[in-house]
Amino acid sequence: MQDLPPAIAGYFAAQAKDDPQALAECFVPEAVVHDEKREHRGTAAIAAWHIEVMRQTRFTARPLSFEARDGHCIVSVEVSGSFTGSPVTLEHDFTLRDERIAALEIR
Repeated sequence: MQDLPPAIAGYFAAQAKDDPQALAECFVPEAVVHDEKREHRGTAAIAAWHIEVMRQTRFTARPLSFEARDGHCIVSVEVSGSFTGSPVTLEHDFTLRDERIAALEIR
């Protein structure tokens, strides 16, 4: 797998450590995350989203592949945990700005 940009590598490292503050610091202040048909806008909301998701279902995320495409960084991620259908592969579509994450859509 190609090396991930530092902000994206930091996102996955913070997620693995279950560190919502470090995760939020990977994003620009007005960033937006789209996950499970919900929008989380701003770093405080993004940190709260991480806490909520980890309370609902503990999981691990392992990047499998990375591709730069049309201004986006697309990462295929194996997500495994205590949920039906585990593991699943999800596409994480990152948009970077000023070397941090400006947008993330998980599908």
